[in-house]
Amino acid sequence: MDFMEYFSRCKMRFNNWTPPRFQHGKLNEYNWLVQYPENLVLGYMTDIGAFSYINAKYGVVIEDFVQIGSHTSIYSHSTIDNKKGPVKFEKNCRIGSHSIIMPFVSIGKNSIIGAFSFVNKNIPENVLAYGIPVKIIRNLTLEELKQLESDCE
Repeated sequence: MDFMEYFSRCKMRFNNWTPPRFQHGKLNEYNWLVQYPENLVLGYMTDIGAFSYINAKYGVVIEDFVQIGSHTSIYSHSTIDNKKGPVKFEKNCRIGSHSIIMPFVSIGKNSIIGAFSFVNKNIPENVLAYGIPVKIIRNLTLEELKQLESDCE
């Protein structure tokens, strides 16, 4: 399956979307765990994969139509280096499985983060980025952007 075919299938996931339920420190029905859910803003038709972890102590905003792959960890508080700050996922961005998102990071509208990436800096809108640490690889093409944005209709 190529890139464009994959994104044309994304709309089908959301036919009967309902917001997930979660409690502090407990797995929800999709097997993801949220700490400090009172500081999590979850947009319409978001898709977060199984076994993902969200530490929202200092704020996490996930805007409409964001897709986050399984086993992703999102930290608004890092106990390793004691960084504390909000995390924001702008409308329709995509995060590959097993990625790590650190405090004070914002990922721009329509941007795609490849699997297994370590995201420790802001990512602008409409780009493809991946790596450890994350690097911007290229701007998305007009065709790719058109396909991504059609998923939001």
